[in-house]
Amino acid sequence: MNSVIELPIDHLNELPVVAKFVIDFARGEKVFLVYGTMGAGKTTFIKELCKALGSSDSFSSPTYAIVNEYQSPAAKIYHLDLYRVQTTTELLDLGIEEYLRSGNYCFIEWPERAEEFVDKTHIRIELELNGDTRYLRVTKF
Repeated sequence: MNSVIELPIDHLNELPVVAKFVIDFARGEKVFLVYGTMGAGKTTFIKELCKALGSSDSFSSPTYAIVNEYQSPAAKIYHLDLYRVQTTTELLDLGIEEYLRSGNYCFIEWPERAEEFVDKTHIRIELELNGDTRYLRVTKF
């Protein structure tokens, strides 16, 4: 059975607490698929997830690099932004399978491009912006 939580986020200052809650909710699961439209806050929330894992690295969007790697006391963190990836061949050349099976944290933006490579156990995060409020739905598979 899947576990689901839904949370409204009214202010950016709530993100650190919400990110810590999501990491605890994941209970050791390390593959996070982060869905949302452009501007929904995917990169911002992933940055907070990295901080919740104890990383003090400098964070940026990997839109052009496609993958950024961060360090944390818990494990390495891979932040993938698949927005510019167009084909399965590009994903394989990128090493998507190695990242997903590395045992390290993988936070993936635009994951619909790589769903076929994801094991059935993972965390799905959906961000939706409605007016001034963001809504976060987290499902543990």
